Amino acid sequence: MNKIVKIVLVVLGALSAILWYQLPGRDVPASEAVESGAMNFMFIITYLLLAIAVAVSLLFTLKSLFANPQSLKKTLMVIGGFIVVVIISYVLASGTDVSIEEMANRGIATSETTIRRIGTGLNMFFLLVLIALVAMSLGAFKNMTNK
Repeated sequence: MNKIVKIVLVVLGALSAILWYQLPGRDVPASEAVESGAMNFMFIITYLLLAIAVAVSLLFTLKSLFANPQSLKKTLMVIGGFIVVVIISYVLASGTDVSIEEMANRGIATSETTIRRIGTGLNMFFLLVLIALVAMSLGAFKNMTNK
C-alpha cells in the first residue's frame, strides 16, 4: 500500500510540474488565464487531493473515536456544549443590529434573517474566545498553584 501511495504521489507531482509550466504568463489577461486548461486541471488535482485528505482523516478519526467509549462520551459532551453555545448565540442575536433600508441604499440586498445569522456567528466567535480564555486561565492558575 505504501508503494502505491508513493507511486501515485510521484505521478501527481510530475503531472503538476508539467501543468505548472503550461500556465499562462503574466502578460495574459486574467479573463483568458482563468479559462486555461492547465489551471483547470491543477484545480481538479487540488480538489481531488483535498477530498482524499478529508476522507482519510475523517475515517481514521471516526475509527479511533468508536474504538474507545470514553473518547466517544467526551466527544459527545463537547458537541453538546457547542450546540448550547450555538443556541445561546442565536438567542442573543436580535437581527435588528443593522438597518435593512441602509443596506438597501448601499446596494446590498439583505433580510433580517441574514442579519440574525451573521449576529449568531459573531456571538459564537466571542463566546468561544471567552471560553478559550477562561480555560487557558484556569489551566495556568492550576499550574501555578500546584508548584
